[in-house]
Amino acid sequence: MTGIASFARAMSLHRVHPVSQGRGEDVFVFAGDLSPHWTIGPKIHGGVMLSLCAKAAQLAVTTEAGADPQGARGAAQPQPIAVSASYLWAPDPGPVELVARVLKRGRTVSLVDVELQQGHRVAVRVAVTLGVPEHHVEPLLSVNPVLAQMSPEPPPDLESIGPGHPMAEINHLAAGCDIRPDMSHLWAPAPGQPPVARIWVRPRGEVPDVLFALTCGDISMPVTFAVGRTGWAPTVQLTAYLRSMPADGWLRVLCTTTQIGQDWFDEDHTVVDSAGRIIVQTRQLALVPAP
Repeated sequence: MTGIASFARAMSLHRVHPVSQGRGEDVFVFAGDLSPHWTIGPKIHGGVMLSLCAKAAQLAVTTEAGADPQGARGAAQPQPIAVSASYLWAPDPGPVELVARVLKRGRTVSLVDVELQQGHRVAVRVAVTLGVPEHHVEPLLSVNPVLAQMSPEPPPDLESIGPGHPMAEINHLAAGCDIRPDMSHLWAPAPGQPPVARIWVRPRGEVPDVLFALTCGDISMPVTFAVGRTGWAPTVQLTAYLRSMPADGWLRVLCTTTQIGQDWFDEDHTVVDSAGRIIVQTRQLALVPAP
């Protein structure tokens, strides 16, 4: 992979069919195209697909479906505050189609179901709840595990994924993101402590937005690396919560697990921005790679 890949371009969608109405639903169809830059190995990255589905949901509830609700970056715009994705199969890079069904338009919450399709086959089904996240207000209670473990910027000696990095051959997102993983607590966690991956990430040449923050909720290598399982770990279900709008600068991602079974494992991400606010929380269920 060469050159810089634009995350904003990857999230670009255009409407290809007029709105259809029936059974109280508005249905929008959008077309997108994901390049090989947004892949893990040969397949499209799960977090990128989740974010693209969230973008389709945003467009479907925007008054003018062709407008970009990210453009204003204001808290008054509907944002994907909860996104729950089920992955049916792993599509290849290339054209995709997204079918968004608006189930509810509300003053506080809107609900949209989205299907990401390739070749008329559904690859991802996503339920999106849109609303206004809390922004620049102090929470009543916050237990933020990231602040004590990660500085706002990566350590100067932490290597970015790129040519020569051991993960460069598999993680192609590095063309569009500056990704700096700290694997030291994943390969060798402290006695009695769970494995932890710490990752600093930001888009190349762009300001991180909500959709990029959602993608970062699936940015880590599988926590199964801690038990020597380093192969393909397909995500079956991923749920993300948007808590606030990201500030400019590095996003800090803390990834851990509760249990790695023989067949299934869970993986949690907490994404914190440069201002120290929790932006995104995710939990996923995935299959343990074969030995």
